[in-house]
Amino acid sequence: MKKGIHPEYKKTTITCACGNVIETSSTKENIRVEICSKCHPFFTGKQKLVDTSGRVDMFKKRYGITE
Repeated sequence: MKKGIHPEYKKTTITCACGNVIETSSTKENIRVEICSKCHPFFTGKQKLVDTSGRVDMFKKRYGITE
């Protein structure tokens, strides 16, 4: 490895808008994010499937999938 070309790797805190704080290492010191895995709808299970053109129903009908 060449010396002097790599960025400095240091401890950092990632702060979400919901208040969740994650401590990790990065080349940046303090990182602020709008959404994290604690408040994201995909990870919390509150995600809604929006299907405006009926593609999901058409797929289920075509392949005979029943719930």
